[in-house]
Amino acid sequence: QMQLLESGGGLVQAGGSLRLSCAASGRPFSVKAMAWFRQAPGKAREFVAAISYSGSATTSSTNVKGRFTISRDNAKKTVYLQMNSLKPEDTAVYYCAADPLRSEPATYDTYYDYWGQGTQVTVSS
Repeated sequence: QMQLLESGGGLVQAGGSLRLSCAASGRPFSVKAMAWFRQAPGKAREFVAAISYSGSATTSSTNVKGRFTISRDNAKKTVYLQMNSLKPEDTAVYYCAADPLRSEPATYDTYYDYWGQGTQVTVSS
């Protein structure tokens, strides 16, 4: 059973930065492509960013492009989301997702089998 545990959320002022982490664990361990999604109150879950298993390929939504960066450290079994120039509209619960078989990133949530519990990010104006 695989588990994903997010951390790093919190309250920040507009223009500030946060770094989210997602640590994967479980046996047998199998985590390939990973991604971040978010869900704001009253809204559908939306794609934020994704990264290939090797880390060489990334993709992000137009809403966060140029502000957010996804990266990973496979030795630590962890994926990160560096969020800069945060805006109030970035306020949401951020979820980490992973696929056990496919190495290339995808932007749709049904691609991913494993999900974390989420971490709250609140950006004040």
